[in-house]
Amino acid sequence: MAVRCKTQTLQVIDTEYSADAAEWCPLDGWSNILACGTYQLKKPDGGSGEQESDSPHTRLGRLYLYRFSPNQPFSPVTELQRMETAAILDMKWCHLPVADYPTLGVADAKSSLGLYRLRSGKESCRVEPVCSLGLGDECLALSLDWSSGRRESGCPLKIVCSDSKGRLSLLLVEESAPSLDISCQWEAHEYEAWIAAFNYWSPDVVYSGGDDCLLKGWDTRTQPDSPIFTSRRHSMGVCSIQSNPHRENVLATGSYDEHVLLWDTRQMKRPTSDTHVQGGVWRLKWHPSQGNLLLAACMHNGFHILDSDHQPECAVLSSYVLHNSLAYGADWSRLRPQASLLANQDPTPPQPGGPSRLSSSDSKVHKMDGATQNLKIFYESPTASFDVVIEDDNGEYVPDSCPEKKEAPSAALEGQSDSAVATACEYGTPESSLVATCSFYDHVLHVWRWESQRSLITE
Repeated sequence: MAVRCKTQTLQVIDTEYSADAAEWCPLDGWSNILACGTYQLKKPDGGSGEQESDSPHTRLGRLYLYRFSPNQPFSPVTELQRMETAAILDMKWCHLPVADYPTLGVADAKSSLGLYRLRSGKESCRVEPVCSLGLGDECLALSLDWSSGRRESGCPLKIVCSDSKGRLSLLLVEESAPSLDISCQWEAHEYEAWIAAFNYWSPDVVYSGGDDCLLKGWDTRTQPDSPIFTSRRHSMGVCSIQSNPHRENVLATGSYDEHVLLWDTRQMKRPTSDTHVQGGVWRLKWHPSQGNLLLAACMHNGFHILDSDHQPECAVLSSYVLHNSLAYGADWSRLRPQASLLANQDPTPPQPGGPSRLSSSDSKVHKMDGATQNLKIFYESPTASFDVVIEDDNGEYVPDSCPEKKEAPSAALEGQSDSAVATACEYGTPESSLVATCSFYDHVLHVWRWESQRSLITE
């Protein structure tokens, strides 16, 4: 089945410090809130010329909080708060309220896991620290995951965290306080344990990946002295893992070896899918509502949206390559922005699974209700990219209308080419998703929209 896809940059933000984590709040009513974490090495004072100081570098961090407002089309992202912290390695929102509040977990360079509560004020909202727990001396907390991935209440709330000494820590969250307590901690990998994640369908099982090139599974119902499986299928360090919250027994892993592997957790001897994405896979995120879509942050090769329904390797539906540095943080929002990029287009016939990126030649100038609509190009810094939007004569944003699924061409399609009319009949209603991605050395956060439209004709 052919898929038409487009991306559009909505806003680019300079985070000042190197950005490595971007996370949308997953709770209903808060899904327009975006958190961004940063990590910055500060050279010791006193060094001059070529002489290097023997003092260690200081790891600085900053936590940003943003609000996305779809009714502000030209600058929809507003900064709400910035908080100085230790350098942030990873952060994730709990999928359920904790003590009635949205709660963000943060893993930092001071070997701590901290919880931050999101509170709403009269005019804005802010996060405030609630509690933190040290994982051990002289280590960096590298990753965390919540056990609440399927958004089901009633089960004990847990966090798994990995650190630079190769250990995993299982933490129990006391929700009423809230507070953290280490249930167990064990040596999982010989070198850095880059990533740890729950099996969302069976939260007693956790997975880990390390710089020793190993992917391991652990049953935490007993003291996890030995893994329930060890895989050597990745040829370099394993740095991303996520359980599919929509499809039981589906696990995605990524590695510095530039491969995304999909697994059936009932048999972990060999993956069910192997996709070469030409960049180390630092983060993997399943779509919040479509179980086949996987967002991958691929370090030197940008960000890619994969369709896991294609076998034996995933189809790359779209690539977002406007970042100028290492692609690290990535996340989907649960907000569903209005689809407009693919509506009323007259594209060249798409290749199956092949994306086309928005450019000036992809948009049409047309008239509706007698008002002229004009193309406006926005040049962005620090990227050399541009986006195209449509304005009326008064400078107001004009979203495109969407053709209805399988209906005869409407008045909105009159005057367009036969190929445009045929396309409206052959493709379903466009679906739109909101994405945030960030890159490291250029310290930039991008918020962008991705649209897809599937063919109604099965071959």
